[in-house]
Amino acid sequence: FLLQQMQGTIFPAPNFNPIMDAQLLGGALQGISCEKDVLIDILTQRCNSQRLMIAEAYRDMYGRDLITDLKENLSHHFKEVMVGLMYPPASYDAHELWHALKGVDTEEKCLIDILASRSNMEIFQMKEAYLMQYNNDLQQDIDSETSGHFRDTLMNLAQGTRMEGYADPCTAAQDAMILWEACQQKTGEHKDMLQMILCNKSYQQLWMVFQEFQNISGQDIVDAINECYDGYFQELLVAIVLCVRDKPSYFAYRLYNAIHDFGFHNKTVIRILIARSEIDLMTIRQRYKERYGKSLFHDIKHFASGHYESALLAICAGDAEDY
Repeated sequence: FLLQQMQGTIFPAPNFNPIMDAQLLGGALQGISCEKDVLIDILTQRCNSQRLMIAEAYRDMYGRDLITDLKENLSHHFKEVMVGLMYPPASYDAHELWHALKGVDTEEKCLIDILASRSNMEIFQMKEAYLMQYNNDLQQDIDSETSGHFRDTLMNLAQGTRMEGYADPCTAAQDAMILWEACQQKTGEHKDMLQMILCNKSYQQLWMVFQEFQNISGQDIVDAINECYDGYFQELLVAIVLCVRDKPSYFAYRLYNAIHDFGFHNKTVIRILIARSEIDLMTIRQRYKERYGKSLFHDIKHFASGHYESALLAICAGDAEDY
């Protein structure tokens, strides 16, 4: 079971002075024309906890809310990036889930991205944030806005009850057999067992289960799921498997799709860059380059423009290696 050192692209700024930052932001936002470069220079080069301290200093200094001021002065995708940076991680997840569930159309891919990849602790904090921000229960909203086995699997993930660290080789073969049968039989009961295993067993355990599955069936579990199931249920199961195997590779794949298959699906690109910036974005960038030949930096440059592009590149960059 590989435990690689994951690396983000945004770190705490040294010699951090929230009062000075708040003053600079105030000046940039209050000017006749908003100085967007100043906003980028400050907000993308501070870690999230520092940004929250800046927002506090800003409130003390101007008696106003920094997020509100950003929203009023900025527009389009650039606004989404700068505002997104100001949410604590759990609140940002909650915010994205709320819009995915309550928008005109349910955004299933957003639900998949977040719920398939977060740890128990992250899920617990996101549910608390969701309740605080929207006065709604996340699980109830998933229940009412989605359906079928897709819904059951999301509900299971949203419980945040995955075992941690535990691995038992003896049951790995049994679990693999159950998964294999579930791919043959495809009854409702088999779908339930399939999602129960994928949502509740530890990553270490599933790592072994997938090896055993390969031994039993001569097939990779992802290929088997793709052959046997379809729709969002299938997409969600595959996302779980990919996250178990290598989370940065999963996000590299999602970014590549969002950039190339959807003519730059801005929301997805913004969400992944912001949410992973202090966790594993540097690693995601490495996987992206290895897998697709072009760097993430190159692809963003190619598709985005203006201050929006500058902000995304500032989050993505992290170091000045050769692109």
